[in-house]
This record gives sequence, C-alpha cells and structure tokens, in this order.
Amino acid sequence: MTGLSTSIVAHKLPTNPMCPLIKQKLRKFKPDMSLKIKDEVTKQIKANILQVVEYPTWLANIVPVSKKDGKVRVCVDYPDLNSTSPKDDFSLPNIHILIDNCAKHEL
Repeated sequence: MTGLSTSIVAHKLPTNPMCPLIKQKLRKFKPDMSLKIKDEVTKQIKANILQVVEYPTWLANIVPVSKKDGKVRVCVDYPDLNSTSPKDDFSLPNIHILIDNCAKHEL
C-alpha cells in the first residue's frame, strides 16, 4: 500500500494498560532464510510501511512464510498482544461482503 500517506492512514492498537509488556525471545533462522527476510524487511522500510524502533515496548518475532514462487512473505504473530487487546462487542463477521458491495460505488 505504497500510495497511502501515513499522515492520513495510521494504525493504533488499543491495549489494556494493566497488562504487562511482553518481549518475545529472539528466534534464529537459517542463513538463506535470514537473507530473504532481510530483503523483504528492507523493501518495506524503504516503502515507509515499517518503521525502525530503537526501544520497543512490545516485541514479537517475524514468522516467514514461503510462497509458491520462492519468495518469502513476512508475517508477525502477536499472540501476547492479542490477549491484551479488548474484545470487540460488535465484530463484523461478514466484512468481506460489505466491502465487495461497496466496491461498485463512488462514495
């Protein structure tokens, strides 16, 4: 989503302030996978999708997922962060249907 300005679109997760901050233990990867992860993360930093943070309050490891074409999709699994987020009382289970219906309209 390189065309979006970060001044317009920003993502913030609400968390319970009473929960302790958690930093996951660092995982190690094979050297060839480490190079693929580094390339993907560097590409996302240059596109301003990711930011480098010196002193993170939460830390979750990268989960590399190999794609069929040999590239690597970089994901982050936040099980500890998910457990501290408030549950949504009004979830949207069929959000994909709502978005598909709105796709044909200008506004």
